[in-house]
Amino acid sequence: MTSRDRPRLSSTSRSALILAIGVLVASVFAAAVCAAPARAQVRIKDIADVEGIRENQLVGYGLVVGLNGTGDKLDSAVFTRQSLIGMLERLGVNTRDQEAKLKTKNVAAVMVTADLPAFARTGSRIDIAVSALGDATNLTGGTLLVTPLLAADGEVYAVAQGMLTTGAVAARGAAASVTKGVPTAGRIANGATVEREVGVQLASHSTMRLGLRNPDLTTARRIADAINRSLGAGVARANDPRTVSLDFASRDVIDSLARLEELRVEPDNAAIVVIDEASGTIVMGANVRVSTVAIAQGNLTIRVTETPQVSQPGAFSNGTTTTVPRTNIQVDDGGNKKLGILSGNVTLRDLVASLNSLGVGPRDMISILQSIKAAGALQADLQVR
Repeated sequence: MTSRDRPRLSSTSRSALILAIGVLVASVFAAAVCAAPARAQVRIKDIADVEGIRENQLVGYGLVVGLNGTGDKLDSAVFTRQSLIGMLERLGVNTRDQEAKLKTKNVAAVMVTADLPAFARTGSRIDIAVSALGDATNLTGGTLLVTPLLAADGEVYAVAQGMLTTGAVAARGAAASVTKGVPTAGRIANGATVEREVGVQLASHSTMRLGLRNPDLTTARRIADAINRSLGAGVARANDPRTVSLDFASRDVIDSLARLEELRVEPDNAAIVVIDEASGTIVMGANVRVSTVAIAQGNLTIRVTETPQVSQPGAFSNGTTTTVPRTNIQVDDGGNKKLGILSGNVTLRDLVASLNSLGVGPRDMISILQSIKAAGALQADLQVR
């Protein structure tokens, strides 16, 4: 068959064939992308904060009233008595000449704390925490009277008042008592009203800094690179493991911050092993590596069992009944334990599987990790708490 005799594709058929080939190539590429391991990328807003934008702590002193006989004892809590007398005087009730007769048990002196969020506006409400200051035994059901909340500069930024909830249960009888939770501390949701704002003009700052919550130089460099790719070269620069400086120049500050906080980067973490000896907790990071090392672990266990026996004399033998001691001592030196080998440069999953294969508990594993670190085979920072 000559080329003149071969069938020719029309322009429509040729376009359909090209389209089919394009779809096939796109499908193969998408499958390859899906098959690739996904990196644990997180948003910048979840690993860094804009320096200067933070909460401010507030504190105040107040009185809780309406308690069911579980308040402070005025004879021993002098500050509660004086606060009660001062409050009544401000309300037009004079009780100073009858101070000795004040015997109420329904009032408690408390400390009130709160966190003032950044950019909180006048009239907005915040949660507060209330804690007993005297010898009150239960604050459940009490009402916090008007309490001004002060910041470190001594100025009043919020005023608190409301019904207190502790989430605790306390019951007492003549010979027994049951307490669940902490009845001397509670919270009031939306219990304070902001009366004074913290003046921050974010839009007027063309230069600012990001502070990493977990300092790491590699993560700081990745954040700077991601910001420069999105907003333009020269906007971000990593100064140190904790700080990334930003220079928005003539750019819109609010729009730039909103865009950069949604950017995703892959944070890099140091290899750390955290050990809590009190609870036997072990936490290892993903980058922890162990060089090849051989381990043999065995416990010395000594069991002493006392089983005294009573010896009765024979009839009419004029003997006395005596106790004969019987002691049984067992020693287990772990002689059946074998020498195990931990292969080097393994993943966290393989490392955990290797440690579990030794058949030891968390307490023994703590000693093993400390010994591996002492031998120089643990390529991580060991933190014991």
